[in-house]
Amino acid sequence: MDNSQDALLRRPLYLFDLPPEILTSLSLKPDAGLPALADDTLSGEQSPSPAASESVLGSQACSLCGMSFVTVQEQKHHLKTDLHYYNLKQKLNGLRPVSEAEFEKLVDENDVSISGSDTSDSGEDEDDSSRRGTTLSALLKKQASLADSRGPNGGDTEEEPKAKRRRTVGKPPLLWLSSPSLPEHTYFGIYRAMFTAEEVDREDAVIEAIKQRQLPPISMPKAAKDVNTVPPVYNGRHIFLCMIGGGHFAAMVVCLAPKQSKHGSIGPLNREAVVLAQKTFHRYTTRRKQGGSQSANDNAKGAAHSAGSSLRRYNEQALVEDVRELLKDWKGLIDTSDLLFIRATGSTNRRTLFGPYDDQVLRPNDPRIRGFPFSTRRATQNELMRSFIELTRLKVKEIRPEATPVPSDETRPPKSKADPKPAPPKLTEEEETAILHTSQIQAMIRRSKLPILLSYLATNSLSPDFSFQPPDSQQNHHAPTALHLAAAQNSASLVTGLLTRARADPTIPSSEGKTPFDLAGDRATRDAFRVARAELGDEAWDWDAARVPAALTRAEAEQRAERERTALEQEEKGRRRAEEERLRLEGPRVDDGNNNGGGGRKKKKGGGNLLGGGGPPRTAEERRAEEARGLTPEQRMRLERERRARAAEERIRGLQGGQG
Repeated sequence: MDNSQDALLRRPLYLFDLPPEILTSLSLKPDAGLPALADDTLSGEQSPSPAASESVLGSQACSLCGMSFVTVQEQKHHLKTDLHYYNLKQKLNGLRPVSEAEFEKLVDENDVSISGSDTSDSGEDEDDSSRRGTTLSALLKKQASLADSRGPNGGDTEEEPKAKRRRTVGKPPLLWLSSPSLPEHTYFGIYRAMFTAEEVDREDAVIEAIKQRQLPPISMPKAAKDVNTVPPVYNGRHIFLCMIGGGHFAAMVVCLAPKQSKHGSIGPLNREAVVLAQKTFHRYTTRRKQGGSQSANDNAKGAAHSAGSSLRRYNEQALVEDVRELLKDWKGLIDTSDLLFIRATGSTNRRTLFGPYDDQVLRPNDPRIRGFPFSTRRATQNELMRSFIELTRLKVKEIRPEATPVPSDETRPPKSKADPKPAPPKLTEEEETAILHTSQIQAMIRRSKLPILLSYLATNSLSPDFSFQPPDSQQNHHAPTALHLAAAQNSASLVTGLLTRARADPTIPSSEGKTPFDLAGDRATRDAFRVARAELGDEAWDWDAARVPAALTRAEAEQRAERERTALEQEEKGRRRAEEERLRLEGPRVDDGNNNGGGGRKKKKGGGNLLGGGGPPRTAEERRAEEARGLTPEQRMRLERERRARAAEERIRGLQGGQG
């Protein structure tokens, strides 16, 4: 990207104030989202590639509802609205999705109140999910009944012209335009709502409409002394924006031409927008922590008789009167506006704006009326200005074409089958039975259940040399038979039983080439093999091939085991005697109980006042604390009196000795 392109994309660009180098080179992208191409090609906004979706500089979008969003949070909130739920139902039923204005019209015709469709910063404008489900259910049931009453020929048929269906299905919210001034694969996006239906039907009409919308900068009109005074008519091009919901109302009339800055240059429109009129109202009409308006609650459950409900009813009527009085004062500006962007969800809010009532200003069939093609928040002055900037500012987006063509239906299934991990082969009945026997036998060996193991082998007619399945598992690879596993578990009793009673073969090697004797980990298990060789005889098996040493009788094995136990006991006794001698020499000593007449102090052999000669000498205070430990308060007082008495006796005895 060169410096000129970088400077071009760095500054904000607006529909009514485009630089000449861009205005003269604009052209529609081939798949820019025109109705004639909507069913054959996918625009960059409808189904952007993953790489393109991350390079969006403008807004996110919902291709199902035809709406775009500034932030991901707004897009997530839209997915929970009634409009999105309704369009999902429409798509599942094979019907076309509806726009926000069409959905509001359906709600009015169904005479139900929907809460929660207006995005708000608080929970005041949201109803509970049960009411939403009831509203959507009623709307869908009514639509289904109307479809049934029309009969099979009442709806769209296959003979309907394709051009008509293309104009009603899959309209993206943005039109995409290309320019040589932009980098490769980068396009400008303009909201479709800024054009009329006739202008978006033809490519040349869209480009010509953009050129006609270029306006020179104007000087800021002088502010009136009275802030609420509104000029009756303004000859320049301007648009009207209005939001109402949850007791909040905000309206604004904005001039489309930018304001002349102080230095003679045109600044960004979000700082230089000319607001001709603005007004906000707020009334307490929603039920706190419960959602929904008071009138909707009265219609559903009957009129409440609390002070709060009376206040909310009064505020609803007052809000209606304030809004209609404001629209009447602004009638001159509204009648001369190019476009009317209105957000009023719910029958109550729409009746407030569209009546019918005397001296009505807004008409629901006015072709200038548009809905906001993106998610909006609570009706405030800042939100209206943000919406105006979002509508008029060009979006810049990088849309890269697909690198590889989409595989056809014939080639896709083999590729999808080769990508995932192949499924394990189906086991036969014999293999499943062998795996079951393996798990049962291994469990019995681990718990050293020799009688149960022998009974299980006999009952199921299994060989004692049964090979565990599957053989390629790590455990079965190391210990493939019951004798291998018993030897590896150091279970001498199991080894003896399998060899002498079940007649297991000790010569079978594992996949590692090890016999059961090689897996034995202690002397008792190895002696079990030698005892079995003595009892079965050398002719029973090739004991040399099994690597079993010379035969050993059971009596010899028991004698050697007894000698080993005796040796271990003697060793343990010697260790204990040595430990006792060490403690006797190094540990604390206790004398014969004779004191030196001074505070119960014990002497060490050879003099000194240490107990056992270990550790530093204790002070008198520490000795007194040690003697008083664990005593009750009365016992401590008694002990203290005895100490003072002994001390007095010692002093008297010393005085008597000095006199003598």
